[in-house]
Amino acid sequence: MRKKQKRDWKSYNDQLVKRGELLIDLDFVENWEKELEEMNLGKRGKPFDYPESLIEFLAFPRFFFKLPFRQEEGFVEALAKLLPELGVPDYTTIHRRINRLKPKFERSLRGLGDDVVIAVDASGIKVTNRGEWRRELWGGKSKRGYLKIHVAVDVKTGQILAMEVTDDRTGDSRKFKSLVERASERANVKLALADSAYDSRENFNLLETKGIEPGIRIKHGASGKARGSWARRHAALEFLKNEKKWKQKVGYGRRWTAEGTFSNVKRTFGEFVVAKKFKNMVQEMMLKAFTYNVLMNLSASR
Repeated sequence: MRKKQKRDWKSYNDQLVKRGELLIDLDFVENWEKELEEMNLGKRGKPFDYPESLIEFLAFPRFFFKLPFRQEEGFVEALAKLLPELGVPDYTTIHRRINRLKPKFERSLRGLGDDVVIAVDASGIKVTNRGEWRRELWGGKSKRGYLKIHVAVDVKTGQILAMEVTDDRTGDSRKFKSLVERASERANVKLALADSAYDSRENFNLLETKGIEPGIRIKHGASGKARGSWARRHAALEFLKNEKKWKQKVGYGRRWTAEGTFSNVKRTFGEFVVAKKFKNMVQEMMLKAFTYNVLMNLSASR
């Protein structure tokens, strides 16, 4: 019987403590004026009064503690008592800037290896909690919608290299190309792992074009014929001949890193989004992914 692995409680506690340090990470104050100058260079209309790094800083309590925008304004006012040079945006400005924030994933990534293995997968996120109440009240006649988040995760560090957010009608495989392309822009991807939902000639051809080894599980009962993709034919013959050996060769078990990432994100930020409009829901999830990477790096650096 396999011995149950004990949790390293000291490491786990250190990670949680490190997350709290993010709340007082005020490095952006030192670069306030310089960042504003760069942001306003060539800008038409009213110049920015607050740097992007301040908005990224405020996104953390917004999504980690689900802090309303008015309380966010009070949060900054409290900090300003200690740091008089800190400008205080009103809650409408915070709302507008957070919803327009374009997080640069490159700024959240640390410690990527020379040859990166990614795991691609998708999972659902609740739009609101009111769907549960509606089903209870109306006997299941009201359908609860949900978002689908698609990710490419570095299996070594657990960082999210790319994310796409769609409605629940979008198939997993449709976002494979954009995820691989964005992940390839941010790291040297050598192997892509994915389950049988991503088994298609287009996906195999894409990986072959980019020089990435395919670790896509072939559907059971699938044909080993090429039909427009010699890369898939080669992988299919190898898989159908000896599935266990194929899994060991590509290290297919590492694909579960993506499942672990979904679990961590949901435990950290909740299983639903607080935004009401779809574009803001997308923005919220992108910011959560950005913040998740920052938290992962803080934990690793301790």
